[in-house]
Amino acid sequence: MKKILFLCDGDNYPQGAFQFLKTMNAQEPVFAKGIFFTPVDYEQLINLSYMPLTAPYERIKTAEIADVSKSREQFNKDCSSAGIRYIISERASEWNKELLVKESRYADCILISEELFCSQTLDTQPNFFMQELLRGSESPVIVVPEKFCAPDRLVFACDGKKESAYAMKQFTYLFPGYLELPAQFVYINKEGESLPDEDLLQEYARWHINAIGSASLQFDPKKYFSTWLETKKNAFLITGSYSRSGFSTLLKPSFADKVIHDHVCPVFIAHL
Repeated sequence: MKKILFLCDGDNYPQGAFQFLKTMNAQEPVFAKGIFFTPVDYEQLINLSYMPLTAPYERIKTAEIADVSKSREQFNKDCSSAGIRYIISERASEWNKELLVKESRYADCILISEELFCSQTLDTQPNFFMQELLRGSESPVIVVPEKFCAPDRLVFACDGKKESAYAMKQFTYLFPGYLELPAQFVYINKEGESLPDEDLLQEYARWHINAIGSASLQFDPKKYFSTWLETKKNAFLITGSYSRSGFSTLLKPSFADKVIHDHVCPVFIAHL
């Protein structure tokens, strides 16, 4: 039985992520832990910095706590209806990266919403908080669009490096029920080179994945990969992205950023 962390801030209840949780439980019973925290809203923080009185702040915090309670109740109801074993953490009350990293250390994966996670911030997705989670998590993170459809195919982003191989292996360990789907290994480069170590990759994949193929795509992944992926109906992207530092990612965004921003498909992200 796998332990899944289900993250939600405020009333941003991730319906797509819960539907994904249901499909996991249908394949193999899982244990879910709900972690709920109050939302982070830059606009409120800016406004409050000019308020000498505490009453507006107290009203906002009361409303936030009510939103969290509403989401907890929804999770309770949904898990009970779906027959999913679960608990709700009593520790999280506000954004706490250190707590989430520690929780991820003792979990098999994390589920969050592509659109809604900490969406009160001024950033577009993946916003600062999502990026912090993706970089810091010690378990794979699955970013799920709100309009979730069960995957029809797997797309493994490969570059011959240890991060992409690690992500592939983590996926096969966690989701044996998906390994019967058609799968494609994709290597993206501008020079038209073939996928590095493709013979070893295919050798490994033959013993784990039912139907496999490969493609070498010659375009800028940050501009065009999301568009290419949209042609693969109901795909599930597996990648070892987000292993770089925050400053490095700021200078050179991951191609997965665009996929998440466009809400194209679920994205499985695992890194060493």
